[in-house]
Amino acid sequence: MRKPFHWIIAAVMLACGAIGMTEEWKSGVNWAEPRVVDTSTPIPSDAKVLFNGQNMDAWDGVKDWVIQDGYAQVGSNVRSKEKFGDCQLHIEFATPEKVEGDGQGRGNSGVYLMNRYEVQVLDSFENKTYFDGQCASLYKTRPPLVNACRKPGQWQTYDIIFKAPRFRADGSLKSPAYVTVLQNGVVVQDHTEILGGTYYENPPSYEPHDGKDSISLQYHGNPVRYRNIWVREL
Repeated sequence: MRKPFHWIIAAVMLACGAIGMTEEWKSGVNWAEPRVVDTSTPIPSDAKVLFNGQNMDAWDGVKDWVIQDGYAQVGSNVRSKEKFGDCQLHIEFATPEKVEGDGQGRGNSGVYLMNRYEVQVLDSFENKTYFDGQCASLYKTRPPLVNACRKPGQWQTYDIIFKAPRFRADGSLKSPAYVTVLQNGVVVQDHTEILGGTYYENPPSYEPHDGKDSISLQYHGNPVRYRNIWVREL
């Protein structure tokens, strides 16, 4: 018995659909072509190097820093000469191998975005302190999701993705800042909202500021070391 013709048409249409001959959906957005970034070397080709292991020329306030063997040991608070807003920051640090002190007195330093939003640096390997002040915390705002710290003296990495806050013309907050942090390849801050400047003695709060400001490294009296610092503007 011969099948009706419309059955044959339906079968052909189903077969065409099965092999991907349906009409393609397009968004209609005229996207700009993504620029090429060379990642064949450890530092992306569009990154700005803030410390190359040889000098601290990219920083202001350098005093009593020790530079040797490709690293720089803190001796004062420093600020990057160039200012940044939205950015990707890579930085490597090592707390002292010889353990002295405890809590906040052990391997304390800090990475400040826009000179006011701190991602804490601390020796938090088997070292208890308040959780929103341990290593990889957004200081006094949010503890890290996990403690990913290596042993004292070992090199560790921060990869920080930062979204700067936006302010209206009258100085009021339009949108808060956000930060994502990977410590040693592990997500420890996941698009965390920044509630304002991070302080020891006051709750976080926003004050209007420019769209770009310095990256700062804190000297807290401990001989913390840094190396391989670079930043990509987003």
